[in-house]
Amino acid sequence: MNYIERTIESFITEISKSFKGILVTGNRQTGKSTLFKHLFPNLKVISFDDLFLIDLAHDDPITFMMLNQPPIFLDEFQYVPSLLGFIKKYYDQNNQKGLFVLSCSRSYTLSYLETYSLENIIAIIELAPLSLREIMGDRFNKPFVPTLEYIQERSKTSKQPNNIWEIIHKGGYPELYNSDVRWNEFYANYLRTYLERDVREQFREQNLEQFRKFMVACATRTGQMMNLSNIAQEVEINLKTIRRWIYILESTGIIFILKPFSNSILISTIKTPKLYFRDTGLAAYLTRWLTPETLEIGYMNGAFFETFVISEILKSYSNQGLDYHYFVSYYRGIVPLRHKVDGTLVKEYPKIDLIIEQGGTLYPIEIIKGSSVSLDQTFAYKVLDDIPNKKRGMGAIISMNSTPSALRDNILQIPCWYI
Repeated sequence: MNYIERTIESFITEISKSFKGILVTGNRQTGKSTLFKHLFPNLKVISFDDLFLIDLAHDDPITFMMLNQPPIFLDEFQYVPSLLGFIKKYYDQNNQKGLFVLSCSRSYTLSYLETYSLENIIAIIELAPLSLREIMGDRFNKPFVPTLEYIQERSKTSKQPNNIWEIIHKGGYPELYNSDVRWNEFYANYLRTYLERDVREQFREQNLEQFRKFMVACATRTGQMMNLSNIAQEVEINLKTIRRWIYILESTGIIFILKPFSNSILISTIKTPKLYFRDTGLAAYLTRWLTPETLEIGYMNGAFFETFVISEILKSYSNQGLDYHYFVSYYRGIVPLRHKVDGTLVKEYPKIDLIIEQGGTLYPIEIIKGSSVSLDQTFAYKVLDDIPNKKRGMGAIISMNSTPSALRDNILQIPCWYI
């Protein structure tokens, strides 16, 4: 399998000069091990996929660390977080950079860094599945923001895929871009490994078949506001368990929870967060869309397109070492607003699929499957005009149109491959 260059490489190389260690998180099969072996080929590698090594590290950590002196790459570190105490001792005695490179599949391992006062010593980054930029071999590395300046720079390298639905259906796991790997078999193995290693072994959940049904129920709701009671009813399990399982999916990088925009001025807003799968290929497998063609024309095509766009925007931030949680939100109003559609006055509930905030500027975005869009779809943007200490920046509709264009002086139409 040919190595696919990752956008985050330059950031990792630079940050490794400033921190004593690096911890990369991300869900399974995103290419964490491959990336670090590529960037640091001379590091000794210890993978805790080996149960013998896990037992040795747990039972006799002193001997384990004596036999495995830094600099070293400890892969799948979530299985032995107690070793952080010994790593802390090395750091206390040595100012050398890059002593330890760690990878883990689970974000809640990060709490252990605070326990051992390592949060300012070890740099934490997230590796997502492949972005469209990476799949297309595009080395553009700026976080997405819908401005004219961004579009002008992006147009220099942006490449339109032959069939965007093939990529949405395939997903972003690097192994899938090896021609010998079959889509159905990959996700069947992925799901089995995830359930057995992460869900059962790490979270001590035994009802794997019920958890699998829960994952399917969540996949059918990608792009929707979370209704945990509805999911609990469908899966036939109590609400407390559903909340715990949502935490598992989020902390293992399977889903992303998009929070609503919060401001005291906007009192008539929905406070329920939205659920998105981080990888559209896994969501397609779980919901049994077996081909790109059926997904493209199926009833969930709008939800999958929105999920894909949201995921791509998040990757554009995380690949620069930025925590996207601080940049993104969405808006839904509970009071209908009057506006015109094709010259006719109508009342609709205002919605903004995504709001990107940078430096006190709010950039509203609608995500529309297809290429036919209208300014009428942006009527809700005006709700952001009166937010204290904020200003509304350029708005956008992200769609499948072939080229970017201006719908109005402050609203752009942007192809999804410009993200």
